[in-house]
Amino acid sequence: MSSKKRWKGIQKFAQDTGLELDPKLIVDLPDQHSPNQGVEDAYKMTEELLKSKRSFTALMAYDDMTALGAMRALTKAGVKVPEQCSVIGFDDVATSALFVPSLTTVRQPMEAMGAAGVSVILDGINARAENREFAAVQKKLPSELVPRESTRAVTPL
Repeated sequence: MSSKKRWKGIQKFAQDTGLELDPKLIVDLPDQHSPNQGVEDAYKMTEELLKSKRSFTALMAYDDMTALGAMRALTKAGVKVPEQCSVIGFDDVATSALFVPSLTTVRQPMEAMGAAGVSVILDGINARAENREFAAVQKKLPSELVPRESTRAVTPL
């Protein structure tokens, strides 16, 4: 569910800024049951992208673990990150800051998200105890770009 919302956000941003997304460079990861699977899937899919000989200077991954798998494939193929290809992830897992180069990512406000979730649950419990209606709640919290070493402006080859 979150991947569809992220993808719609990416498409809207691209449309709003005039950025063209090449459908031949867009790949969908299969459903993942563990973070390690995402690393391996991203590694394989990045290898396939490189074999397609389509030129690209940036790679945006669904999450940090897939970004790290993609960076591993790029490095193995001799593509320098970020000199030849910038890479960005999403989630800001601890490994992102430790990887070389460190991964640029989007950080979600996990503590605030948890507090908001607990608040919604408590409101629902109280509403039930008081025999009153409780409407579905949707809250959006701002994310934050965390620039690190895996991104920079590049000149297409």
